[in-house]
Amino acid sequence: MEPIQGIKQAIRTIPDFPKEGIQFKDITPLLQDAHFFDQSIELLASKLKGKSVDYIAGIESRGFIFGAALALKLGCGFVPIRKPGKLPYKTYSQSYDLEYGTDTIEIHQDAFKPGSTVCLIDDLLATGGTAAAAVKLIERCDVELDSILFLIELTFLEGRAKLAGQTVESLIAF
Repeated sequence: MEPIQGIKQAIRTIPDFPKEGIQFKDITPLLQDAHFFDQSIELLASKLKGKSVDYIAGIESRGFIFGAALALKLGCGFVPIRKPGKLPYKTYSQSYDLEYGTDTIEIHQDAFKPGSTVCLIDDLLATGGTAAAAVKLIERCDVELDSILFLIELTFLEGRAKLAGQTVESLIAF
């Protein structure tokens, strides 16, 4: 079986979670299987082959899982992008629209060395609002955003449209 196919099969769909009509993509079975988790990191790392990335920035919370493992694999730093009030030092904040209301994410102002190259990662690309907000945060930090990686992309939600002009790659499409 192809690695991507095995990884895709390890992701279970939970109907009507967290609310009716949502088909939640649950990555916990993938994380519970060391082989599939390792393959996921290997495949994500292959997307950056030949590139010089100084930092992986991961979006709270599942982006931390893949981002930290990927940073270790590549031998580079990891930077968390968090919900408000979770980072202890001076931060930049970026609000973005949700289906009902708004949300905010933050990054430390000194998260990266100026001029560094960054790859942004999260587990899932849905509507693209969170990732687009993270891109704006990274752009405020005087660094180059090389690419954005996702384990899963819900293509029918067209989240890539909010990331126009960026290099976006995902391993699995639903």
